[in-house]
Amino acid sequence: MPLTHEEPQIHESAQGPRVTPAASRTAPTPRPVPGPRPAAVPRPGRPGPARPAPPAQRAPQAAPGSVPATAAPSVSAAVPQIQLIPASAQGALDAAEEAVDLLLDTGRAPGDVLVLTTGDLHPWAAHELSFGEAAYWALHDAGDDVFYADAAQVERAAGRPVVVFAANGGPAEAAAAALPAALARAGALLIVCGDPKEINSVLGAGV
Repeated sequence: MPLTHEEPQIHESAQGPRVTPAASRTAPTPRPVPGPRPAAVPRPGRPGPARPAPPAQRAPQAAPGSVPATAAPSVSAAVPQIQLIPASAQGALDAAEEAVDLLLDTGRAPGDVLVLTTGDLHPWAAHELSFGEAAYWALHDAGDDVFYADAAQVERAAGRPVVVFAANGGPAEAAAAALPAALARAGALLIVCGDPKEINSVLGAGV
């Protein structure tokens, strides 16, 4: 009889302490797991340069392999893509606005976009120019937002990843001269809104 009473007492005491530490150990583990995951979500924008850093360290070890790898993206970046949006002179500015909205909605930074007009100035440019050209071009130099300029002043504008060219009127000769300069300012993409025939005659067929 005393043996049967001792056995259940031993089992109960053994199960008690084993269950409590197991539960305490499993509780903290799931909590830190979701912690690092949300931290990785905002990082993709900033850690882009941080993550390529380790492969850059591996590349110098294989010096011959890293040199062509860096040369390839520089060549592709030097040749921007050209996208044509057919539009009349009256609707070219509206088409350009829609293109800018789409660029911003898809994650393009406002400071990456330059908009050029061949005819009437964009209302934003006309408004900012009312405060003087110095203040107007200071906004361009800041590079914090989409910048709208007259295509005739494209030579004064600095290059940006995306250039939107709105052929919304003006002399055809002026537009033809500004379009190649706009292409030279585009780092990755040139969006042209206008008459396809006129645009193809300047940039070449197949645009």
